Amino acid sequence: MFKLNLGCGHDKRPGFINVDSQAACQPDQVVDLEHFPWPWADNSVDEVVMSHVLEHLGASADIYLGIIQELYRVCAPDARVFITVPHPRSDNYLADPTHVRPITAMGLQMFNQELNRQSMAEGGSSTPLGVYLGVDWVMESSDVKILEPWASRFNSGQLAEADITMAVQNFYNVIGDCTFVMRMRKPAFAG
Repeated sequence: MFKLNLGCGHDKRPGFINVDSQAACQPDQVVDLEHFPWPWADNSVDEVVMSHVLEHLGASADIYLGIIQELYRVCAPDARVFITVPHPRSDNYLADPTHVRPITAMGLQMFNQELNRQSMAEGGSSTPLGVYLGVDWVMESSDVKILEPWASRFNSGQLAEADITMAVQNFYNVIGDCTFVMRMRKPAFAG
């Protein structure tokens, strides 16, 4: 078992195999994550870090879904995947022309087979991607970095969590980064 820091760029992490598509970054392994299969064995990875990388991958739906499938394949049961991305309604996301896909909590939940099956039973309209692709993960946590001036107003008690939620729905640059922790569920939820 080992740990992967995928799309590491210049953020090399001790104890991880640091992987990037750019040899100039001097990663431990040069791998293009948009080409399959990835060079790691099934169920061989304990932990994955993807910090500011997933929003750069999978401009086409087929490639993006292939990345999710490969991530699931190489991860061991109960492996954790730490995904940090810019919020899609922030200048950090919008300003970078290499960002090809917004990553949201709702989008990541589409690979949770328990939620997929619940939605299917209720006649929901969400695409059950986890069921279709044979992948299954559970979101263990999500965290956001609130930007100024919202953060100081929230921290001082001038704004409640509901105010921040409403602001996120109506304004840009309320949230900077989002971090999601996903746990691989293997075997997949059977219902």
